[in-house]
Amino acid sequence: MKIDNIDVESVVKNTQQLLEAERGISPALKSALEMILLLVTVLLNRVTLNSKNSSKPPASDPNRKKGSRKKSDKPSGGQKSHKGTTLQKIDNPDEIEVITLDRSTLPKGQYTDDGFETRQVFDIDISRVVTEYQAQRLINEKGHCFIAPFPDNITKAVQYGNGIKAHIVYLSQYQLLPYKRIQEYFTDQLGMPISEGSIYNFNKQAYEQLAEFEAVSKEHLVAAPCIHADETGININGKRHWLHGTSNDQWTHFFPHAKRGTEAMNDIGILPRYHGILCHDHWKPYYKYDCTHSLCNAHHIRELTRAWEQDKQVWALEMKQLLEKMNDAVNDAGGILPHKEAETWKIQYRELLGKAEIKCPPPDKPKEVKRGRTKRSKARNLLERLIDFEEDVLRFMTNACVPFTNNAAENSIRMTKVQQKISGCFRSTDGAKIFCRVRGYLATCRKQGVSATLAMTLVFEGTLPEFAL
Repeated sequence: MKIDNIDVESVVKNTQQLLEAERGISPALKSALEMILLLVTVLLNRVTLNSKNSSKPPASDPNRKKGSRKKSDKPSGGQKSHKGTTLQKIDNPDEIEVITLDRSTLPKGQYTDDGFETRQVFDIDISRVVTEYQAQRLINEKGHCFIAPFPDNITKAVQYGNGIKAHIVYLSQYQLLPYKRIQEYFTDQLGMPISEGSIYNFNKQAYEQLAEFEAVSKEHLVAAPCIHADETGININGKRHWLHGTSNDQWTHFFPHAKRGTEAMNDIGILPRYHGILCHDHWKPYYKYDCTHSLCNAHHIRELTRAWEQDKQVWALEMKQLLEKMNDAVNDAGGILPHKEAETWKIQYRELLGKAEIKCPPPDKPKEVKRGRTKRSKARNLLERLIDFEEDVLRFMTNACVPFTNNAAENSIRMTKVQQKISGCFRSTDGAKIFCRVRGYLATCRKQGVSATLAMTLVFEGTLPEFAL
């Protein structure tokens, strides 16, 4: 292991050898120096952890550099087969401005009208629209007053329209703008001051309107052949809570809970009823549910990388390369391998683990009998997992709906971390629940081809997208 071109591992080893050879040193000093060397080794292992050999995010990598790319022979810019995003003229512009020729400036002669050359300018007009409803009043000869009924949604003398509500929730829950910045936006762009209380109430209204959608999404996930699950820590009013995510390629569900384990998952009510294939990162509570399991090989590759880089476990490097080759083979085959080819790969997998058993044996049994399991190294724990859960590790080879990784779940909860970076924490449990339900709805709409803007508009119109009806 090296830091700034210093081979720290060699330095530590040489120092240990010097300590062993030194006879004139006191036992107390020797013990102190050995303790310092141990601490150096432990700290070095922590420092050398990054996104490639652990679950740390790439943003935390020290001196992170963009990957170098070989210079391509292709010309710069969009390629011929690339579908560009250049503005295209439309057939029905909102406004038409006719530009006429001043014939007095033209040479003398006879001219025939030959139509127009056109150019279009795309622009936006951010403006406030105030609609006043005037209900007719009639009074009869007896003095009785009759007033034309206002529309059902017009209940106050002055109120916000559904467009503003939808836009505010879109900015809050999809673009993740803090309330303060939403207030500034409405003041600067529209000259319309709006209170934090109103912003919260609109979010709460969206939350209540989406209760039916949440129930529908949970039922779709329970019936799905394969789903992904993951959880991440969140801060609610200064206390540690957990956001639980369950998803597939069509549906997403989020829920905040004070607990991380089975108590939370049981309260959510998806996994206790699920009997398909559950993809996860091998967190033990997932195995308490009666379903087929599939383990995330992105986690395995990171752990294998760590075992090779820090523990010098050669088998770990070979297993990492083998899993990557398996994944390439599955992709080349269109998502699933024939039975015979899959069995050939499994034989290689078992043979490599058999060799690893010799290179990375279990710890010796202690002379004194102690309760519990003998402590194992990280490399040994990983090895035993790969042996004991072979079918769950390699399920991606024989089932087309099972991916190589659980990245779908990790990607689905990524925006939660973005929200936490922006706002720091959720002020209340209710705020966290609002975020989870609305964010789950917007994530689902995006997967099913419905824009976030349209999705929020439908919510305040009192309906749901067609796929959820």
